[in-house]
Amino acid sequence: MRRLVLPPLVVLLTLTAFGWLYAVKPPVPGPRVGEALPLDELSRHDGAPLLWFVVVWGVVAAMLAAWVRRARLERVTAALLVGLAVGLFVYLETSVSVAVVRQISLRDALDAAARMKAVYLPALLVAVAIALLAERRPARRAPLVVACTVAAGAGLDLLHAILPGEDTGILRPLTPDAVGPLTRAAAVLTATALLLVVRGLARRRRRAWQVATVVAGLSTLLHVLHGLNDGSLASAVVLVLLLARRHDFDGPGDATTRWRAFARLVLVVATVAVYGTVALWMNRLAADQGFSPGFAVREIGRGLLGLDVHGSAHLAGSFGSWFPLSLLLLGVAGVLWIVEGWVAPWRHRVVQLEHERALARALVQSWGTDTLSPFVLRADKAYFFSDDETAFLAYRVVGAVAIVSGDPIGPPEQADELVGSFVRFARARDWRVAILGASEPWLPLYAAHGLHALYHGDEAVVDAVSFSLEGRAVRKVRQSVHRLVAAGYRVDVLRPSEIDTDLRAQLEAVEREWRGDAPERGFVMALDALFALDDEEALFVVGSAADGRPMGFLHFAISPAGHALSLSSMPRSRRTPNGFNEWLVCESIAWARANGYERVSLNFAPFAALLAPRAELTLPQRLQRRALLALKGHFQLDNLLLFNRKFLPAWQRRFVVYESRRDLPRVGIAALAAEAYLPFQRERR
Repeated sequence: MRRLVLPPLVVLLTLTAFGWLYAVKPPVPGPRVGEALPLDELSRHDGAPLLWFVVVWGVVAAMLAAWVRRARLERVTAALLVGLAVGLFVYLETSVSVAVVRQISLRDALDAAARMKAVYLPALLVAVAIALLAERRPARRAPLVVACTVAAGAGLDLLHAILPGEDTGILRPLTPDAVGPLTRAAAVLTATALLLVVRGLARRRRRAWQVATVVAGLSTLLHVLHGLNDGSLASAVVLVLLLARRHDFDGPGDATTRWRAFARLVLVVATVAVYGTVALWMNRLAADQGFSPGFAVREIGRGLLGLDVHGSAHLAGSFGSWFPLSLLLLGVAGVLWIVEGWVAPWRHRVVQLEHERALARALVQSWGTDTLSPFVLRADKAYFFSDDETAFLAYRVVGAVAIVSGDPIGPPEQADELVGSFVRFARARDWRVAILGASEPWLPLYAAHGLHALYHGDEAVVDAVSFSLEGRAVRKVRQSVHRLVAAGYRVDVLRPSEIDTDLRAQLEAVEREWRGDAPERGFVMALDALFALDDEEALFVVGSAADGRPMGFLHFAISPAGHALSLSSMPRSRRTPNGFNEWLVCESIAWARANGYERVSLNFAPFAALLAPRAELTLPQRLQRRALLALKGHFQLDNLLLFNRKFLPAWQRRFVVYESRRDLPRVGIAALAAEAYLPFQRERR
């Protein structure tokens, strides 16, 4: 019933507003709204004071907004429809009045009314009031819609500013001659600023909304000064939409950027003050009055506001021509610099506090059953702990993608809340979430939080208890072992503390020779330093030639909770004989079996299930396999697969977990950067 009452209420309140404007004409100073009272045109009383006009229509707008709220109409729809209804009724009423007073045809009256500013202002006031006061309803894609609308409005605003032609506005006769060109120049600035914050709006950033609302309000005001037109309508729609959907933009800003923006503000103010004062003092002979602080403040202020864009009346010569313009340009650049610092995205720095690293080590020791768990102790990962610090995730932010290394570590009952908290934590900072090296048992938990999984490859895990060199299937490995033993090679299994200074230098030399100019690679399945872990966490299996020189080694991370060794790196001299690594792996498996470790994790084989299928493939999988087979000659995709298959391992599938399909290109690039496979590995900070 309240919704049915709304149309006649619009008519009644609109007529009431006209009645107040005709009946009460207070002597309010200031600019006037021309042709606001078309029936008084013959007596030249058709104008109304702008302040009184806004007060009357503001009361009407508030009453309509209150009724819309009682009718439980959604604010965006109501603001646009009711604002349009008010504008249409005012347009028709004004057209009839003009036709009666001017004694012209209704067609000509309609054309004349369409050019009157007083027709549009009531609709704008009503729409803004409803956008502020009406009921809000959640809309999942509202930020994206707002961002697209802002981009379209800014584009139209920019187009209107650069198109040729002149307009006259409501306040044009009361403004200096410089304001006309200045408003066009400012319109370009506001349109550009709106385009700069579109990305933040699409990502629900509160600070982007603040900047966009201020700029849209300024843009609408500039259109009033410069003339109402299509650009005015676009600016008004953008402003109304931003106000109506203000609660959708709840993404917090980076707390550190507040001080950055404040520091930039102080620096800009100081720079402008020093520059302006020094320039005026050095050119004081060009001024028509003596130099004083008051004179400097006035000239600098007028220059910053663009009031002297064509030159200062108090400064002579070329200095008076270019100095005010330089202040304006400096001020605009300073404002943009401050705003950029304010709306900048979250910056992330990997910081491992001592107590966090100690806690992570303890949790890995107790709960790190997965073979990838020890690799979270790399120094290039940050830790996200549960509220009670009994579980955690290790992650790094690259290109606004929060890359999580492996599955959660901690009691299983804490995992659901931990993952949910991290997803909320990342989304609040405008980061996309990706999990590398996720294992299959965790996929249902990730799916419960709206995440999707993509098969990435298989990890080769050897059963140390059952592994044997007997049998035809491992004859090539057995031959390699016998050949190395016959050549006098020997193996030493050492803890980090058992490696003296000389041996450490030799191992580091082997590692440098093997790596060459390539960067340190690995993020999910490798450690970042050979000697970063202590005796409880790392193991070296060193292979030496008959003369005692170390020729290569395997570096393992130890997973006590999982009773497993996880291969981190396997550098060797390029002079080692064939089968050297196979021999070291066999010796490592034998040592693991003798020391109570049940599993030995070898290399990760990308897309192993597709390159060497163990079951019937679906049509999409067959197409993927063909593409991979075409590429493997260029990228050697199957080298690790062939090496791992020699040891008859069990295959543990690994997945990339992501939020949406459109994120996959970003996730892929971020993952390659994190693993150091791109020429740039710049971390998003």
